[in-house]
Order: sequence, then C-alpha cells, then structure tokens
Amino acid sequence: MSENHVEDQEQDQIVEQGVHNYSSEEEWVKPTDPLLLERLEWFKDQKLGLMMHWGPYSQLGVVESWALIDKDKEWSRNEIDWDVTDEELKEQYFALNKTFNPVRFQPELWAELAADNGFKYLNFTTKHHDGFCMWDTETTDYSITDPNCPFHTHKYADICKHLFDAFREKGLAISAYFSKADWNTPTYWAPGMERSDFTTRGPSYDPKDYPELWEAFVQFTHEQIMELMTRYGRIDMLWLDAGWVCERSGQDIRLGEVVERAREIQPWLLSADRTVGGPYENLITPEQTLPERPLNVPWESCITMGSAFSFRYEDNYKPVRQLIHLLVEIVAKGGNLALNVAPQPDGRLSKTAISRIKGMGDWLKVHGEAIYGTRTCAPYSVGNYQFTQKGDTTYAFYLYKDEQEKVAEEMHLPIQLESDKRIDLMGVQDNLTYRRTEQGIAIRMPKVDAQEKAPIAHVFRIQ
Repeated sequence: MSENHVEDQEQDQIVEQGVHNYSSEEEWVKPTDPLLLERLEWFKDQKLGLMMHWGPYSQLGVVESWALIDKDKEWSRNEIDWDVTDEELKEQYFALNKTFNPVRFQPELWAELAADNGFKYLNFTTKHHDGFCMWDTETTDYSITDPNCPFHTHKYADICKHLFDAFREKGLAISAYFSKADWNTPTYWAPGMERSDFTTRGPSYDPKDYPELWEAFVQFTHEQIMELMTRYGRIDMLWLDAGWVCERSGQDIRLGEVVERAREIQPWLLSADRTVGGPYENLITPEQTLPERPLNVPWESCITMGSAFSFRYEDNYKPVRQLIHLLVEIVAKGGNLALNVAPQPDGRLSKTAISRIKGMGDWLKVHGEAIYGTRTCAPYSVGNYQFTQKGDTTYAFYLYKDEQEKVAEEMHLPIQLESDKRIDLMGVQDNLTYRRTEQGIAIRMPKVDAQEKAPIAHVFRIQ
C-alpha cells in the first residue's frame, strides 16, 4: 500500500501551533552550575526522545488518570461508554492494578528498536496522576510489584529497573516522568474532606487548613522521588508533571529541597518542573504543540504518535512523513521531539508503531547529520523550508507535503551566501550546480524519473 493511501485511510493527526499552555522564555531561569549548563547543551544535541505513557489504564484504552476527575468529566469521560456511575468508574479504575499483567513485556526489544532507529533518550512514566507506581516502591501498595498486581512475580516486575537498564545498555539516556499529584494516596485525596465527593485535580482539602496532612504528602513525594534517584542508576532528567502542584497554588511540596538532595547523588540531574517556571524548570515542554517561532531556551515538544498519550485499541497513527516533518520543524526552532508511543496492555508495541519507528530510523540513517547536534539558523522556518546549522555547515530542508508533489528542476532556497559554497543533496548527489538570485540561491536538481514519488524531504548540505 502506498504512503498516500495510508494517509487517506488514517487521517493525519493535527498538531497545533502555539495553543497549549507552556512556560514562556521569560520564566526560564538560567542555571549557574557549570555542570547543569553543560548538560543543557548535551540535551540540545539529542533532538529525539521516546516518551511512553503506560500503566493499568492501558487495559481500558481510555485517557490516562483524567477520567478520575469529576470536575473534568465533560472531556475526560467522553470515552466511558459503559453503564457506570461516577463512583463506580473510580472504583473500577483504581482496581485495574489487580488485572494488569503485561507478560509479553520485553524491555531489551524496546531499547534495541529505539537505539537502532535514532532515538537518544527515554522519557518513561514512573507514575502518572493516578498514583500507580511502575517501580518497586516502599511508599505504597499501589504498585507494579505489590502482590495485588498479578505481574509482581514476573522476572521483569520492577518495570522501571529493567527498562532503564535496557535503554542505558544501548547508550540511551533516562528521563523519569513523575507526577507531583497523586490521586490514590490518602494524604492528597483524603477521605471525608470538603472536596472528597467531587474530585478535582488538587487535594481534597486546603493545605493551609491541614498542615500536618499536607506535610505527610510532601514527605511521601520526596521519598518516592529519592527512591527513583537512589535505586535506579543514572537518571539524566527528572520530568515533573502536574504543574498545579506548586507554591503559587498553595501546594508547595518544596521541590527545590528534594531536587538538591538528588543532585548530591546525581549532580548532572536536569529537572523539568513543567509550566511552573523558575530554577527547577530547566527546559520548557510544549505539549501536542509547536511554538510559532524559535525559542532561545532549551525546550522539548511532547507529541503523540497516535491520537493520545495512552494506548488506544483503534488509533490513528501519524504517517512517517508527518513525523519527520514535525521533527525537522521542531529542530529548526531549537527544540527536541519527545515522541510518545503508547505500549499495549500486554507489554508489546503495536506493529503500526514499530513500522513508524523503523520508517523514521531509515530516514535518519541518511539525514541524521542535519538533525543531531545542530543549532538554529536564520531564517529558521520559511514555508516548506527549514534550516539548521552545525559549525560552519548549514542544512536546508525542503519538506514535501505528499509523494504526489512535483520535484522542481530548480530549488530556490531563501538564503544569501556570502561566499562560494559547496552544496550537496544528502543521500543523492554531491556538489550541485547553483546560481545566486535576488531572493537567495537557485539549485539545479538532479534529473529524476517523471514517475518517481516525492521524498519526505530534500536535505541540502551547504559548506
């Protein structure tokens, strides 16, 4: 089946431009620690990370965690199509740990797939807002290794350990996603409180009215984070979700205190306190969106391969062409792409997801030089053109909307060259002929068969 037919059947997933909430450049605080500055430069070199939302909720094929919130039910429960009351739904959701048994989980295969196809780091959900822990924690029995979970006897039961070890073995870095909220623990959603019967994102009580209860939650959160930071090897980034848990909203968990404790052990640790700003949001994380213009601070867009972060039994996956175009535009604007791929409840990745990952890998094996380790280059993004640079070399991408688009005999790049340069068409032909124009340069393209389909992109190396 041709790519065009695939696109017709699957319908491209739309990624919005600049509409989702994320911190502004003005809220970013540059670290003073030279090691953290060095690690931020390292981060900006990576360009492509594999993000994974996975947990008991995967069994239902609905949105992760959010269906538990009464206040957000208008959108978070639109997939709940069986006859159940709000309270019954919560009971059913929290009981999913008793049936979660991903016996087909093979972390080494995930790591090999990612490493072979151009991914440079893993961002894995150690705990989402629902409070279920994917590691062997001593803080709660709501975890993958507790006897209530049938997977607890499996050799890979401590999922975080085996997944992190497998990815590190393949040379990939580890980013630990951790939700600062916890809708399972009784020190956050405490029973018998003013908001216990009608759930919201925040705690069921006002922390200032119950300081001892809130302090218990703070200590619980610190203990969980320190378990991950002390028992699971090198962690390159602590990626913190639930931005409403912060000092300005009256939910101060004293994050700086625990991050600094972690850095005593792992001094290289970056932290991403999403949407909060300040010294512990070392990078900005747009979600399902691209900034309209380049950002001059470290940033990473987390974007789904399918339609959602959690697994769907019938999902629309973005075609390889769209995924590469997203990656190129993000990199041209100075960011990284954290591409979310949702594992199935049985522990496998879908065949479609695997095919997309391999398709991206095939393209990156030829053109990765123009992606990894690059920085922004004016004019950044102009129409179908995107630009990056590395040292004295500039890379120009022309993105073809579909395989039916005609390849021109001359490509007109909107850039001016101050001196004579060599221009190569990566993966096709070196030392192309070009001429200067008032608008930039016109490059004579190699002859192509009239029946040949347009590639995902043409990438020019200018040096």
